[in-house]
Amino acid sequence: MHERFSTRDLAPPQRRSAWQKAVSEIYFPLDLAFHGSRLFDGTLDAWTLGAVSISRNCSNGMLYRRHQHHLVEERDESYLITVPELSEVRFVQDGQDVSCAPGGFLIERSHLPYEFSHADPASLWVLKVPRAVLESHISRPERLATLRFDARSGAGALFVDMLRLAVGRITEFNEASCRLIGGQLVELLAAAVTEDSRVLSGSSTTVRNAHLCRAEEIVRNRLGEPGLTPQRVADACGISLRYLQQIFEEENITVGGYIRSQRLAASDQRLRDPRFRGSISEIAYSCGFSDQAQFSRSYRARFGRTPSEARTAARSPG
Repeated sequence: MHERFSTRDLAPPQRRSAWQKAVSEIYFPLDLAFHGSRLFDGTLDAWTLGAVSISRNCSNGMLYRRHQHHLVEERDESYLITVPELSEVRFVQDGQDVSCAPGGFLIERSHLPYEFSHADPASLWVLKVPRAVLESHISRPERLATLRFDARSGAGALFVDMLRLAVGRITEFNEASCRLIGGQLVELLAAAVTEDSRVLSGSSTTVRNAHLCRAEEIVRNRLGEPGLTPQRVADACGISLRYLQQIFEEENITVGGYIRSQRLAASDQRLRDPRFRGSISEIAYSCGFSDQAQFSRSYRARFGRTPSEARTAARSPG
């Protein structure tokens, strides 16, 4: 689905309020401040690719603010991956202040207040990804917010290239293909950010985080084993269970809690994937749940709806 909004057909007094309404509908509620007194001009295109969406935002200088009051009634967190094309942008969130020029991209969280601005006219590509989708590929995606990534080479460049190319071909795709391409974009994003040394080493020691990343990889690769326990993860990592528990405790989660979280994220992906034709019980077992009733309760507690409701919603037109 393609949505387009432009201020060019509007009378000058209507343009700013109309722009705020359009931006808030495409992304989420925001307050806007317009730079200077010149006539405002902006165009906003958005395309849906399954659970994710791509937008192209072109406008004069702007300041977007996400305040605490915007978060009160919002349940589902999303991430915005922003790729500037024409001019530098500035992003402030959680005490971090980062600038990003063309040739890079940055990541924003919807569930924390922030400021995003560009003083000059800008053209931005933006990928909006629900947290549940992103964390099925990248554990603890909140680590990525306020980091600037290289889009000039490697997986980062391929991610940005595909972002642009997908839009150019989107009219040729059916709904199933759109979902597939949306998923591939998230996979490329994951490849781009996980090859960055900052994601590996973070703010703690490199050795500790190497063990953490190794443990997370083991869990993701062995989700289908109902008997996967913290002890087996520790054994596969070659470290003691106590040390593994300490590593995860520093991330404010238990090893068992992380395993359950990844199982639920994987099951959610499969429920919403039109290519996966298995029954709900088959999905539950393939993700390591041995009890379908327990799976259904856990899924509803996590996502606010039953597995069958999630599957029906994913397969509904539009």
